[in-house]
Amino acid sequence: MTALRSLLFAPANHARRVEKALTLAADAVILDLEDAVAISEKAEARPLIIEALEKPRVGRLFVRVNALSTEWCYGDIVVAVRPGLDGIVLPKVEHAHELRTADWLIGNLEQARDLPRGTIDLIPIIETAVGVSNLPAICSAGTRVRRLAFGAGDFTLDMGMAWSRDETELLPYRAACVLASRAGGLEPPVDTVWADLRDNEGFVASARKAAALGFQGKLCIHPDQIVPANAAFTPDEAAVARARRIVAAFEKAEADGLASIQLDGQFIDYPIVQRARRVLEQGGG
Repeated sequence: MTALRSLLFAPANHARRVEKALTLAADAVILDLEDAVAISEKAEARPLIIEALEKPRVGRLFVRVNALSTEWCYGDIVVAVRPGLDGIVLPKVEHAHELRTADWLIGNLEQARDLPRGTIDLIPIIETAVGVSNLPAICSAGTRVRRLAFGAGDFTLDMGMAWSRDETELLPYRAACVLASRAGGLEPPVDTVWADLRDNEGFVASARKAAALGFQGKLCIHPDQIVPANAAFTPDEAAVARARRIVAAFEKAEADGLASIQLDGQFIDYPIVQRARRVLEQGGG
């Protein structure tokens, strides 16, 4: 698995911002046809998607289309599915059948345009109470979905909930996304945006909390959020060094017939070693 630590939104109808976003160190750029584009400009923004897909870029490139319940979703997907696209981001998903519909449409477009079948990713954003309540079915829908994302802005609006700086109120819903993803055989999910662009410390705290909960990355709405997002979801040098020591010590002990040891006063057995190996995979160690 190649983690998506940072996914930067860029308004699809703003060519200069899109061109800049494609040069940045985000693991993925999401060209946004939904919230970032006014209703009067949604159709006019689509040709700019085609231009962006032909440009060089650093990371992967996704397009957030409008929700399946809107009049624009079909046209958005038809325009976006072409060479150069890595995936579709589908907002406000509430039911498994929505993913099956989007999967069917993307698959038919892949076939019609001689694209390899199943290679275009599909990321649903869970951002309503109905969506959260249907997470198990959504995560086991049997579609091309590899991971989902959580959207706290619309979710807290739907719930009539205050979105606080420490985000304590989001804990059960974030945890539900991680649990359902794991149970459904998906990759770890992607966490919500951080809306206060003046509060970088708050963003860092939010990203670290999401990483500790089991998310793989975070949606970003400003270039300044890319570096701290990448850092939050990448083990630091101390963690990688500690993981190397654990694995090395345990492998030596295992060769001597031991299944558990102590290292610096910590009990080490197979689950701890597996966690250390995961840290090494994430940290490139």
